[in-house]
Amino acid sequence: MAGLDRRGFLGLSLLGAAGVGLTGAVLMDTPAQAGPRATRPLFVGTYTDGANAGKGIGLASWDPATGQVSGTQVLPVANPSFLALSPNGQRLYVVNEQSDGQVTALSVSGTKLKTINSQSSGGAGPTHLCVHPSGKYVVSANYDSGSVAVHPVRADGGLGARSDLVRHKGSGPDPDRQSSPHAHQVLPDPAGRYVHAVDLGTDSVYAYELNLGTGKLALRHQVKLRAGSGPRHLAFHPNGRFAYVATELGSTVITCGYADGLLTPIDEVPAIAVPVPGVRNYPAEILVSADGRFVYVSNRGSDTVSIFAVGGDGKLRLTGSPSCGGKWPRHIGLDPSGRFLFSSNQNSGTVTSFAVDQASGALTPTGKPLATPTPVCTLPL
Repeated sequence: MAGLDRRGFLGLSLLGAAGVGLTGAVLMDTPAQAGPRATRPLFVGTYTDGANAGKGIGLASWDPATGQVSGTQVLPVANPSFLALSPNGQRLYVVNEQSDGQVTALSVSGTKLKTINSQSSGGAGPTHLCVHPSGKYVVSANYDSGSVAVHPVRADGGLGARSDLVRHKGSGPDPDRQSSPHAHQVLPDPAGRYVHAVDLGTDSVYAYELNLGTGKLALRHQVKLRAGSGPRHLAFHPNGRFAYVATELGSTVITCGYADGLLTPIDEVPAIAVPVPGVRNYPAEILVSADGRFVYVSNRGSDTVSIFAVGGDGKLRLTGSPSCGGKWPRHIGLDPSGRFLFSSNQNSGTVTSFAVDQASGALTPTGKPLATPTPVCTLPL
């Protein structure tokens, strides 16, 4: 790949990453308790390359009363940079983001993780995956090779041989980041009819229908977004009528109407209110609250989490951009109740937690940050 590729970009971002707290121990079946009050599991994906990198999937715990995060254990897995839970909560699937990409299946029993098996992703640098709502397939995005893979889920929760691999074509105007396709995310729509693949390299979102009998993908739509915007991640409104796209290169959020697999852009707003002088901003993760009233975007560069209020027409209004409490927030995640938000701050080696105001959507820091090397994905259960 010409110019600055994803690994080069990540290499720059990894400089200075440090922290201890989730290293040196194999994940065991230990009660997730902090004193007398029961806590909930929180899995942490990391990068495992480099001297100050993580060691695998971290197990932390979070207190559902306060949001405080704690934890000390790790299951060694190579570059588990994104995690997804099965619909029944009994399986965890992770990408192994490396040149010979893989997808790994693990069983979940309380706070115990056990590796079931791994399969080739059919490409390089898998950066995202999702479990189809049927629970029958895992779909993954190979960033470096610009492809999307499908694996059937076996009866034991393990992954079968790959049933499909589709390769995107094209490029964008940015010579460093868009010289070829770069599939960055795969996500089913709220109805489970389409699987969408967001491609940073081609400025496109692809809508595929997944045949549940054969595991094959059929392309139904390719929506081209603004040239050079570099779409990274997509999130759907729970009403199924709107979708929101965070653009990594454009530092914006695009509001789209949504119907029958087709995205129609209707508005675009800056991801942050005021640019930081001399600092380029790269939006990363985007979330929609369960009630559909708020959208959250993590911003690497400004090191903030932007909060948007959702209007009746689906358009967004920025209401605040508080600090993420660390550096380079690659990922944010809401707990199942929507009361707490967790930020994976890659460069500072911390996971920070925030209480979510249910009326205003505002974020308030809670407790002490958890130190863990290169956290890049946080999955609270």
